[in-house]
Amino acid sequence: VLSTSFFCAEIMKFSALALLSAATAVSAFAPSTFLSKSVVSKNVVASKSSLQMGFTSEIFKTEDVQMSDTVETILRGGRDLFPLLPEAFKGIEKIGVIGWGSQAPAQAQNLRDSLEVAGSDITVSIGLREGSSSFAEARDCGFSEEKGNLGEMFSVIAESDLVILLISDAAQAKLYKDIFAKMKKGAVLGLSHGFLLGYLDSIGESFPDDMDVIAVCPKGMGPSVRRLYEQGKEVNGAGINASFGVHQNVSGRANEIALGWGIALGSPFMFETTLRDEYRSDIYGERGILLGAVHGIVETLFRRYQRQGMTPEQAFLESSESITGRITKVISTQGIKALYDGLNEEDKKIFQTAYSASYKPAKEILQEIYDEVKSGNEIRTVIMHGDRISEFPVGKIDGTETWIVGEKVRAERDEDKIPLNPFTAGVYVATMMAQIDVLIRGGHCYSEIVNESVIEAVDSLCPYMHYRGVAFMVDNCSFTAKTGSRKWAPRFDYILDQLAYTAVDNGKPVDMDLIADFENHKIHAAVEACCELRPAVDISCTAATSTKEIVIQ
Repeated sequence: VLSTSFFCAEIMKFSALALLSAATAVSAFAPSTFLSKSVVSKNVVASKSSLQMGFTSEIFKTEDVQMSDTVETILRGGRDLFPLLPEAFKGIEKIGVIGWGSQAPAQAQNLRDSLEVAGSDITVSIGLREGSSSFAEARDCGFSEEKGNLGEMFSVIAESDLVILLISDAAQAKLYKDIFAKMKKGAVLGLSHGFLLGYLDSIGESFPDDMDVIAVCPKGMGPSVRRLYEQGKEVNGAGINASFGVHQNVSGRANEIALGWGIALGSPFMFETTLRDEYRSDIYGERGILLGAVHGIVETLFRRYQRQGMTPEQAFLESSESITGRITKVISTQGIKALYDGLNEEDKKIFQTAYSASYKPAKEILQEIYDEVKSGNEIRTVIMHGDRISEFPVGKIDGTETWIVGEKVRAERDEDKIPLNPFTAGVYVATMMAQIDVLIRGGHCYSEIVNESVIEAVDSLCPYMHYRGVAFMVDNCSFTAKTGSRKWAPRFDYILDQLAYTAVDNGKPVDMDLIADFENHKIHAAVEACCELRPAVDISCTAATSTKEIVIQ
């Protein structure tokens, strides 16, 4: 039986700072303010068309990659690039990693280890709220006050040349003015999520115009970032792909610093985005196929299969286990189209029936989610949820029948006997493709679309879901992701039950034009290109790791 002694799960630890900040977060702002003209710094980098991304570097060798019908510039990572890190970080003597949630332990340790390999004397320090229980965990990872690389957060911020801000989104919204005020002149602000920009946009504010503002955003949870870095030490590196963005470039060196940061994290490849595209695709994606949608899909299929006469255990096998144990593993290495092409003719017809019935209902919800994120409404939801958290603490969802049965199934699992259910595959892939089409309509680049809709799902999140369960992921993810998943998962559950399955049960003909669109979709070539750039090793959820993953009780 799996137990919490197996430290393998996505974790966003709600430190006292995060909870306090969430509880006292700025109250919801008027919807109209998001639509008004935001204050724009003169140093903001001109926005590019997302489908025409291209960047250069004087330090690292970039390459152009064919992504379906476009060419995108990427930087391929590897440990052989570590000797270039001192040049990329020229002028930086101290990197302050602020926080100790999902990303901070992984990023801080990877940065420290990579700089050590490079022979650099740059210090990587951890900044925490005074009195935080996370001090003990940081010490266990080799950071300490005696070494001068662990301290109170605002002291570390004031001393750092690169401030990597990894506290919760709610805490950032609460503390950003104090953080900006403490940063020394010429320091670089680093983010791993564009949420703070979205929040500033919504209230008509901007970053101070005298600092570089960059982002490096791993397309996976923190434990994955660390685990794959450790597992890849003997194969020239492995890790989690990352997007990067330069929002303000005062120094003229922001690009190189961002690229160096991503290389030091162990990213197999990096692609360019903007901070606005990042937060829109990221917040949207975790409410969709990455977390919220897969949660809703499993719940609704689990019930449907039991209505059709399956035992609860078989229903869980044919729904959740089929997704995390078979479907996503094929997609991970071969692509979405290969999953479909590998079905026999009878199973293809079942897939087509499920896909045809599920695509438009799923897309209806996904387009609504994207619009809510883009308008600022979803950011407001997170902030308002933070305002209520002390009165209404977030409970766990793993006590329902679906997830109790899941624990039993996982305890008795035989990997070789996990089925690839074609109906489940049709529903899951239809939702994934609908998510992709909404992002294409939104103008996002293929690298971002594939990473936020496919790679993060199949290479980072689903392996953990397979190990500990979908409910465990929902219960132990970040505050922002948890809020979104709980809000939107029921919408996917209901709309599939009410519209998709009734269409199937009433014998509605398969929309063969929709199937043809899927078969000939341009995303397949982009997914296949990204599969070739995937990490050299598969993530192991049971391998020894220095990542201490805490389960939220």
